[in-house]
Amino acid sequence: MNAQSSSFPAPPPYALASPVFRFRALASLASRSPLGGPREVTLATYLVARLVDDCLPEKALPSTARAERAAGARAWLASVALPAAVRGALSRLAAATGGDPSTIGGALTSVMSAVDAYLDAPSRSELARLERAFTK
Repeated sequence: MNAQSSSFPAPPPYALASPVFRFRALASLASRSPLGGPREVTLATYLVARLVDDCLPEKALPSTARAERAAGARAWLASVALPAAVRGALSRLAAATGGDPSTIGGALTSVMSAVDAYLDAPSRSELARLERAFTK
């Protein structure tokens, strides 16, 4: 078998790029978690992680959009059955995404401590990678 026959053909010029799914491990863990506490914590963590990801400099959502999304996330977090420590940490992180991005690193560290018992290793790794982006 030569090198050309083992490679994939080039996509047609009108083909769409493959989408990148952010936080695949968190979403996968949420789908496998039992209903109730573990799933609620994982879904809430996923939601706030996406807010944090959108604060990265290369994404740079406008501050008004980030503030609106943070307010919506905090309202949703208030309606979900979460342990008090987890709810507090996630709410503080959601609020940080709507304000000064320099406060995100510390708030994300608190979330990682609060949700550690609920996450698996790949999910923790995704959050740690995100934390490194804000604590450089």
